[in-house]
Amino acid sequence: MKKVPMTNTGAKHLERELHELKTIKRPQVIDAIAEARAHGDLKENAEYHAAKESQSFIEGRIAEIENKLVAAQIIDVSKIPNHGKVIFGATIQLINTKTNETFAYQIVGEDEADIKQSKISVASPIARALIGKEEGDTVDVKTPAGLLNLEIDKVEYI
Repeated sequence: MKKVPMTNTGAKHLERELHELKTIKRPQVIDAIAEARAHGDLKENAEYHAAKESQSFIEGRIAEIENKLVAAQIIDVSKIPNHGKVIFGATIQLINTKTNETFAYQIVGEDEADIKQSKISVASPIARALIGKEEGDTVDVKTPAGLLNLEIDKVEYI
């Protein structure tokens, strides 16, 4: 089985969601199905069909999360000595050399990526260009908006 990198935070988030699905959502939908069955004819019972659909979604999501956690290679970057090199899990402060705009990204697993939280997937063009580089290096990244020239200002393992 191919291992998929995931941050410690990402794994904990999935574990919390899995716990909620198993201990709260699953029992709620089972109760809803039982209540809908009590109303009689299942062929024309919209509540029953909605509850069964919800149950199917919950069970599918539980299986999906369990598979992701089994395949996860959890990397806690805070326990790795920082040598200023960009690695999975690192938070990188970048400078756009054309505009002098500064911004930061954390490189995370594909399921954890959220640009609004400044978390980019390890498979993204920016992350692929940055991996293995060090503080002070510059990289050119092709984006839909054009070519970006980025300078790595700071690398943190937090």
